Amino acid sequence: MGDEVKCAVRLGKKRAAGKALLETSELIFRGEVRLKIPFAAMKSVEAVNGELRVSGPNGLVVLEVGVCAAKWREKILHPKTRIEKLGVKRDARVSLLGEFDEDFLRELSVLTDKVNANAIEQGAEWIFFAVPSKKELSGVRKHAKKMRGGAALWVVYPKGQKEITETDVIAAGRNSGLKDVKVVGFSPTHTALKFVIPLAER
Repeated sequence: MGDEVKCAVRLGKKRAAGKALLETSELIFRGEVRLKIPFAAMKSVEAVNGELRVSGPNGLVVLEVGVCAAKWREKILHPKTRIEKLGVKRDARVSLLGEFDEDFLRELSVLTDKVNANAIEQGAEWIFFAVPSKKELSGVRKHAKKMRGGAALWVVYPKGQKEITETDVIAAGRNSGLKDVKVVGFSPTHTALKFVIPLAER
C-alpha cells in the first residue's frame, strides 16, 4: 500500500536485512527483525546520509533506506490528510455507496456540499463504494457502467483479512473494464483502491 524498500536496519548493536514499509500512519520493518512504529510514538525523526533515524519505543532505530531517507522523513513529519490522499477536490460531486465512518463524512462536508448517498449521481466525479466482504464486489461491475469520463471509483474494504484481499478487489475492477491506479490507507481498519476508465475508452 505504502512506500517500501529493501534495506538493512540497525537496532543497538544488531544489524538485520529485510524490507521497510512506510504506511499511512506507521513505519514497518519485516525481516530478521520485525518492527512496527506508529508515527504518533516517534520522538524524533532525522534523515542523515541515506539513513532514516527514528527515536521511539524501541530506542534508536536506523534504517539504511538511501535516497528515500529525506522523503520518508517529510512524509512522517507532515503526513497527507485522508482527503489529500484520495484526491477529492473542493466542490466536487461525490457519490457514496454503503456505510462510511462519521469522520469521513465530516471531512467531505467541509470540502463539498455535493454529496449524494446510496446512488451514483449523474456527473459524479468521485464514487466511494464500501465493500464489507467479497460477495459485495459483484457490485463493482454495476457501478462501473455508470462512470463517465475521468470519474474515479474508490473501493473501500477491510484490511488484513483473508476473506477479501487486494487481489480480489483488483480482479473485480479489471473484470469490469476498469484500470486500478492507486491504493491508500483509508483508515486504521480499511484500505481504498482507486479505479478509473482506461483513457482509450473514455
